[in-house]
Amino acid sequence: MITTDILIIGAGPTGLFTVFEAGLLKLKCHLIDALPQPGGQCSEIYPKKPIYDIPAYPEILAGDLTDKLLEQCKQFEPGFTLGERADTIEKQEDGSFIVTTNKGTKHKAPVVAIASGLGSFEPRKPLIHNITDFEEKGVEYMIKEPELYRDKKVVIAGGGDSALDWCIFLSDVASEVTLIHRRNEFRGHLDSVEKVQELKNAGKINLITPAEVVGIVGDEKVNAVVVKQAQHIEKEFEIECDHFVPLFGLSPKLGPIANWGLEIEKNAIKVNNALDYQTNIPGIFAIGDGNTYPGKLKLILCGFHEATLMCQAAFQIINPGKKNVLKYTTVTGIDGFDGSRKEAPKQVVKKIN
Repeated sequence: MITTDILIIGAGPTGLFTVFEAGLLKLKCHLIDALPQPGGQCSEIYPKKPIYDIPAYPEILAGDLTDKLLEQCKQFEPGFTLGERADTIEKQEDGSFIVTTNKGTKHKAPVVAIASGLGSFEPRKPLIHNITDFEEKGVEYMIKEPELYRDKKVVIAGGGDSALDWCIFLSDVASEVTLIHRRNEFRGHLDSVEKVQELKNAGKINLITPAEVVGIVGDEKVNAVVVKQAQHIEKEFEIECDHFVPLFGLSPKLGPIANWGLEIEKNAIKVNNALDYQTNIPGIFAIGDGNTYPGKLKLILCGFHEATLMCQAAFQIINPGKKNVLKYTTVTGIDGFDGSRKEAPKQVVKKIN
C-alpha cells in the first residue's frame, strides 16, 4: 500500500505543479498516470510543439516544459505510479481514500486531486477502409518526433491548429508537404492560416482544398494517398507520399473516473471554483482541463492557479485546525523534504525619513 498526503491522478503539467505547491506546505504527493512517463499530452502527443502562453517563456517546447516542471518539483521527492490507470476509489471510515489501479496497485491518501486533463485520448480516424492496415507503417495520428519526416514526402489532412502548425513546421523538415482540407476555410488561428498561404505562394507546401483523402495505396508501407476533390464527384487522383498524417483531433474519455460518483457535465468534472475546486465528494478535487465551472478556460496557466488554491484547501483537510500563514518564497526560501534549504536572498529594507 502506497501512502501519501495528496494522491494526484494525472502527471501532466498541472499535476506536476501541484507537487511543487504542496511541497511548499510540507505535503507529500504521489502521482498516478496511465502513460509510461510524466508530462501528459505535452510528452505523449506533442513534445516538440512550441507553447507560447507560459509566463516568462515567450516560447517553450511542450517536452521542455515537462522537463522544467520535473526539475522544479524534484526537491519534494514525489512518488510515481506510471503505466497504470486509476480504476477504483473507496472511501474509508477515517475519511481517507484508497485508489486501486488496473494492475492492482493500491494507494491511500486523505486528499485526491484529479489532474488527468481530458482523460485518455483516442484519435479521430478518417473513414478510409484500409487505414488500420497502415498504422505505424506510414500512417500516424499525431506527430511526436519531427525528425521521422526528415527529407520525406508528407501528406497532412485537417483544418485545425494542429494541422496548420505541423504543416508550417514540417515545411523546413520534409522534402514535400501537402495539406488537404475538405473546406476552403480553416478553423485555426488567423496568423497560422496566413502563414500557410504564404508558404503555398512561395512553393514550399502544396495546398489542396476543398478535398479529402479517401484511400491509401501501398504494400508494406504507405506509397500514396487517393484524393477526391469536392467539386469533382468523379475525379480522384493519387499523391505519392511516405507518410499520411490525419490530424482530426482526439476524442477525450474520462475512463473509470466517470464511475466514481462525481458530478459530470459534458465529459468534465464539476467543481466549486468559488472556494477550492473541490468536487461534490469532500476530499476529492479536480484541477486542470478535466474540470468545469462557469467561465472555465482550458489553459495550462489556469491549471497552475487551480492547483495552488487546491493545495491550500488540502492543507486544512490534512491539518485540521492548524493555521497556515501564506509566505512568499522570495522571503522564506524553499525547504526540501531531505532537510536541505535553499536560502532566499536577504531583503534590504530602506526606511524613508
